[in-house]
Amino acid sequence: MDTSKRYIVLVALCMLVISAGLGAAVDLAGPTPVIKITAKKFEYSPNEIRIKAGVPVILEFTSLDRVHGFTVPDLGGVRLTIEPGKANRVTILAPKAGTYEFHCDLFCGDGHEGMSGKIIVED
Repeated sequence: MDTSKRYIVLVALCMLVISAGLGAAVDLAGPTPVIKITAKKFEYSPNEIRIKAGVPVILEFTSLDRVHGFTVPDLGGVRLTIEPGKANRVTILAPKAGTYEFHCDLFCGDGHEGMSGKIIVED
């Protein structure tokens, strides 16, 4: 699913939450928080991200060396290609508290398998 389709799904989910009377936790009037992350062989920095359940956030990636990937399988298959020289953004919304693992899904050399991190979602 491409980024524009994910955005449409995110907006629809937010509208559903609001229409269900649960929208008090989502501030759609305020700016969406941006968390900046760098990617390089073979790490993300930071590699631990803390967010609130039900609150959309933008993850903005910058690659310091080459093309990398970012995927969070347990958050609906969130995926992004991180290209060097530009800001690469993806919006995520975690529906419930928990820990969600993410990793690079584009082979970037020996050590690639350790390029991972976690998103900790709190109530």
